[in-house]
Amino acid sequence: MPTIKILPHAEYCPEGTEIQAPPGTSICEALLENGIPIEHACEMSCACTTCHVVVREGLASLNEAEEAEEDLLDRAWGLTPQSRLSCQAILAQKDLVVEIPKYTINHAKENH
Repeated sequence: MPTIKILPHAEYCPEGTEIQAPPGTSICEALLENGIPIEHACEMSCACTTCHVVVREGLASLNEAEEAEEDLLDRAWGLTPQSRLSCQAILAQKDLVVEIPKYTINHAKENH
């Protein structure tokens, strides 16, 4: 089972951690199932960017991003070439290192 190392995030995972999840699981599902409450305002339907993560290691092992995901990522805060929507990034057999960006664009959470 692949290991996902989550880098420290002040709100969701202050100390950072490592979790394991079976291949075929999305990064978002793996985080939520292991008590890391990453935002997912669209309920993992690839309709927002709140579950944006940066895959620092292991990006090539994930499924390829589809056009809808790439279009949404253009709106994500802190976009990098290693950015993925965690609800669309499916684990394979390789370990990952993941960073959850400091901010998201979530109008509901920001009380706008």
